Amino acid sequence: ALPISLKPPKSNSFHINPLDIASHLSDNMASILAQVEALKSRCRIVLASSSPRRKEILGILGLPFEVITPKFAEDLDKSLYDARGYVMANAKIKCAEVVMKLNHPREPLPDAIKDKLLVVIGADTIVVRDGDILEKPKDADHALTMLRSLSGRQHQVMTGVAVSVAGCEEPAVVCEETAVTFANLSDEELQAYIATGEPFDKAGGYGIQAKGSLLVTGIQGDYHNVVGLPLAALA
Repeated sequence: ALPISLKPPKSNSFHINPLDIASHLSDNMASILAQVEALKSRCRIVLASSSPRRKEILGILGLPFEVITPKFAEDLDKSLYDARGYVMANAKIKCAEVVMKLNHPREPLPDAIKDKLLVVIGADTIVVRDGDILEKPKDADHALTMLRSLSGRQHQVMTGVAVSVAGCEEPAVVCEETAVTFANLSDEELQAYIATGEPFDKAGGYGIQAKGSLLVTGIQGDYHNVVGLPLAALA
């Protein structure tokens, strides 16, 4: 069992800049872009996620990074959390699991890696409708029910981002929220989208970065947050 509290946070209003504890890393995106070369030489960045979408987004920065997939089953009891607390807890556990693995390597690390500042990033994304958490649909019927409930209205996409610096096993966590509005969609249109196979590995049953964009009439907030990794919040 991971040594991480599974209790819901006392307050969901806190926003921690996950890189504040590394003083040489900037808290704004423009500065990070200006420091890319320095970060390449000083940091070992690890993405604790197997999501191809998160890998693509993180790659925008032009920084080298490794991918280590956490084994966490994402089976927290939702009744203990509100939506923000739940997604932040998932991200925190994913990040901490990978940090603990890296803190206890099976073999000695080469000096070129050992001397770098370890930065581990974990994330989790959920879709929230009227306070209810919508994760990945189990089958086509479940996807249809989900997408019907989003049709013609606004919902929220929340991504929890957890970052550990220098092997800290208590990651800092932030939650980013984006409002997404769907068009009024018929069952025929929804079933045609489900037939593409796209909904089944995505929270809420759609992917805004692909064919799911045809369901969306507008967003308020960070587009990359809807895809799975809010770069501005991460910075």
